[in-house]
Amino acid sequence: MGQGRPLPLRNGTIWLAVEPLVRREGFMRRVVAILLALALAVVLFVVALVAWQVTRTSAPVGIHKIQHVVIIMQENRSFDEFFGTYPGADGLPRKNGQFTVCVPDPRAHRCQRPYHDTTADNGGGNHVFSDVARVENHGKMDGFIAVAETEPRNCGAVVHPKCKSSGPPDVMGYHDGRDLPNYWAYAKNFVLQDHMFQNVSSWSFPGHLAMVSGWSATCKRKDVSMSCANDPVLDPAASFAKQKKGRLNFAWTDLTYLLHRGHVSWKYYVDPQTPFIWNTLPYATDVHMDGQTGNIQSISHFYADARAGHLPQVSWIIGNDPYNDHPPSPISKGQSNITLQINTIMRSPAWNNTAILLAWDDWGGFYDHVIPPKVDGNGYGFRVPALVISPYARRGFIDHQTLSFDAYLKFIEDDFLGGRRLDPKKDGRPDRRPDVRENAGILGTLDKDFDFQQAPRKAFLLPTNPKTDLRITALAKPAP
Repeated sequence: MGQGRPLPLRNGTIWLAVEPLVRREGFMRRVVAILLALALAVVLFVVALVAWQVTRTSAPVGIHKIQHVVIIMQENRSFDEFFGTYPGADGLPRKNGQFTVCVPDPRAHRCQRPYHDTTADNGGGNHVFSDVARVENHGKMDGFIAVAETEPRNCGAVVHPKCKSSGPPDVMGYHDGRDLPNYWAYAKNFVLQDHMFQNVSSWSFPGHLAMVSGWSATCKRKDVSMSCANDPVLDPAASFAKQKKGRLNFAWTDLTYLLHRGHVSWKYYVDPQTPFIWNTLPYATDVHMDGQTGNIQSISHFYADARAGHLPQVSWIIGNDPYNDHPPSPISKGQSNITLQINTIMRSPAWNNTAILLAWDDWGGFYDHVIPPKVDGNGYGFRVPALVISPYARRGFIDHQTLSFDAYLKFIEDDFLGGRRLDPKKDGRPDRRPDVRENAGILGTLDKDFDFQQAPRKAFLLPTNPKTDLRITALAKPAP
């Protein structure tokens, strides 16, 4: 047989000889095909894994450049009291440089216009739920002095002269950059929010509850969220009596529940002696249920964490008297303390990706001219001072959006939780809250206070004891 000619088949003898080879060759082809497919799958998996890793570790964009949110909550001041004359803000009504408002003073039988108050220790006025309607007076916004003159001002010890209704009313007094140079400097260099409303039209206790949970309620059964009913009032006498008996319990869901499930770190910095009306999370069911009580720490831990670069993703700093601007404590002390806290953050490794949200929890009885919007049966309350301080904050920006502390919850949820809300129908922990406050149509968004295209701004450090024209009056001395 010549080369290249086929072998003759004689009685199938040659086929029988080569058949196993042919079959084996087909088998090998199938094996090779399978191995190639597996190799391709492995390659695709590795490519996908690398792509995911690159995405996960690449520089964050937009709101996600903020990796630490620090909420600092002070006490009992209205927007017009602290920023009513700030240029460009919706402040005290004026025409031709003169104030156009004059609020009736029943005791003096005249009206009183706003005046520059250089005293550091103020009294304010009573500011519980029932006072809101009296102060608003069907939209006239002229009941501030009347309330201050007829009810105890709930600003401190009963023996303190400025906390008695018989004391001289000071609710029409305002402070400016001469009195509060650091607060005004933060406004000039970062963001001032001139329509930040307390989220509950009531006093500090309901406000602090809603700040961390979006709701103020009373629970009939310990640790049973569905036993909680809407309550923006939280009568002070009844609340203190309940606390004295050891019966305080907030069983509905707060933000820490979502943070824990989303593996988002948080801490609530508050000194143990701080009254429960400002210090609410130790009584929250879900904090105990999740084993997170260790996240409630003294403010000294805040300083240590910040300096060591260990700030959690979400922090609350809850001040105590006399450093939280609560009347009649001198606002000079509050301003110094806040400056120290902000300087500490700015000096920390976390500054370049931090947003500081500074606000005051309620109006404290002080005058404000803006009628609060009606959202539901709980609020909003009156305007309060509020600032956004961040390396990405817009410089000198005045945010005119309608905001409340619900916007803080919304910002945190959008930044760290993919937009999940405190929604009892979806969060796995039902309660009877009337609505999802973060979804209110009137509520603005903090995103607009940032410019994430700019390079992070350097720290803006201020003296902790700035020169002011404030003075402490003789009435500020505690009575014997």
